Amino acid sequence: MMTINRKDARAITINNEKFRWAISPGSGHVTLIVEHEATNGQRLEVCIESDINDYWADFPLVETMNLRVVKPKEVRQIILEVINEGWRYREPGKPITYKLKHLF
Repeated sequence: MMTINRKDARAITINNEKFRWAISPGSGHVTLIVEHEATNGQRLEVCIESDINDYWADFPLVETMNLRVVKPKEVRQIILEVINEGWRYREPGKPITYKLKHLF
């Protein structure tokens, strides 16, 4: 499993723990990917339904557009909720995955 590219990732601190997160576009959805910054622990992948990629696909040079449709405030809420559900971000393991139809 590859780690998030630091250049493309954003930093977020929650409960004195540092994480990196990025958005990966897909067809009909975007995927929020979150990893603990200091350890190679369990990765969080949240698939969020979105039509933005179908829309942007009609334009040239989409790789230069900002496709981040998930706000840091929403990332914080998602991470806190998943930690409360038992996400072991410091322990190695298969990625934990969720699907969301709507953000908060």
